[in-house]
Amino acid sequence: MRLDDYLSTVGIVKRRTLAKQLAQNGMVGVNGRTVKASYQVKVRDIIHIRGTRSITTEVLDIPSGSVPKSERDKYFRQIEHI
Repeated sequence: MRLDDYLSTVGIVKRRTLAKQLAQNGMVGVNGRTVKASYQVKVRDIIHIRGTRSITTEVLDIPSGSVPKSERDKYFRQIEHI
């Protein structure tokens, strides 16, 4: 699953367009590297989003479709939130 799609599907970022913009502006890193929105997310990846409200999460699973709000915590674990 693409990074921008993953971020919006699991609710880390509200809209896929915003996730894409963050990646294009170099504000999203995976495993210590800045990546594009098209990066293919893998289980155990560490995603860091920089900005006024930085967040670091670990990918626990990749969803196969839309995810209800009540089940979003099954797909990522928040490591750090500033």
